[in-house]
Order: sequence, then structure tokens, then C-alpha cells
Amino acid sequence: MAAARLLADPGRTLPELTELLRDCWRRLPAPRWPRVRDLLEADIAVRSRELAEAGLRPRLTGLHPAVGWEARGTLRVQAAHRAGRRLGGHGLLLLPSAFVRPVLTVVTDPPWQPTLIHPARGVGELWRGGGPAAPHALARLLGRTRALLLAALDEPATTSRLARAHGLSPATVSAYLTALRESGLVTRRRVGRAVAYARTPLGLALLHGGEAPGTGAPPPR
Repeated sequence: MAAARLLADPGRTLPELTELLRDCWRRLPAPRWPRVRDLLEADIAVRSRELAEAGLRPRLTGLHPAVGWEARGTLRVQAAHRAGRRLGGHGLLLLPSAFVRPVLTVVTDPPWQPTLIHPARGVGELWRGGGPAAPHALARLLGRTRALLLAALDEPATTSRLARAHGLSPATVSAYLTALRESGLVTRRRVGRAVAYARTPLGLALLHGGEAPGTGAPPPR
């Protein structure tokens, strides 16, 4: 009944559907979109670095357990249906997504570009609404928020990204990161127009309660 009404009046249906889609966007993806965008950008940065360091084959086979590489130069993806596509110079688009998990999606039908849509790294934490938890002892030593930020730096991140992820102001995050950097627990480097922070070996050792690589000494207490 509803479908028949919509089909019978296209002039009214288009704005109605447009408003429904806009409302869905506002209610569902929009509140988390800054974090989703951060997650996708981080995935692209990490996998681009892996491609430069290790080459194409490990990069592709490391995308997902369903992806394998055959000796004759064929990429095979385990799926419920059979389909194939010769690239023929068209290239293969690798597209991280926050909305496909745990499976991946393969686009092979022309005229679209061949595409592998794969789960972005860390997508499970995104929808659970929290990042890595700081160890209780470390929180007592550094303070809960400093420890939380140190634990969140599994991959380099900017001040704004960390602020969005943890519901903090950029100024607060910047002050805590400065304290961590002055303590030798994080470093910072410019990436394009942004500044990214990363854990130092000492910061990693302190987080996991072990020795800093190359020092042979336990972290300070």
C-alpha cells in the first residue's frame, strides 16, 4: 500500500524520500561520523605504509582471512557465490569501511571498478563506543586521562582525533600530550598539515609493564 502510494505520485515521493534519508543521516551516522572518518583515514595511512614496506602481496592477503593469492597471479576471495573479473589495466580499489564486518564485499560487475570493501582496522572498538582501556596501575601513576591517551596511541593520532574519540576538548588533549611528551612517553611529528603523536619505546614499556626496547632497564616508578 505504501509503495503504491509513492509510485503513484513521483513529484511528492522524491522530496519525501530525500527528507527521510536526511533524517536517517542525522540520527544514525552523523553523531559518530568524525570518529568514522578518523578510523578510515588511519586505516588508509597504515595500509599505505604496509604497501610501501612489504609490497602488494602481503598487503592484499593481510586484508582479510578470506583473501588469498594464487601462484598464477590470481587474487581469490572466499565467498558464497562465484564471480570473476580480469583487471585488464583497470586496477583494484581497496576501500576500508566501518559498515562491513566481519565479512568483506567484492565488486566485480562492470562498468564499476573492481573493488574490495574490507573492514577498517579497529572498527569493533568504534561501535562498542570505547577505545583501549588504560591499566588501573598506570592510571594511578599518570592520572586516568593521561593513561587513557597513552593507551589509545596504538597508531599515531592527532590531537583532534583523540579529542573526538574520547569526548575531550582539543585544548585538554593537547595539554596532556605535552605532559606525556615532556616525560619521554610520546613523540610528535608533522604529517602534512597535521601533527601526529605516537608512543615512544619507553611509553610502550610503561603501558605494558615491561622493559623499554634497547634499554635493558625497567620503566621508571
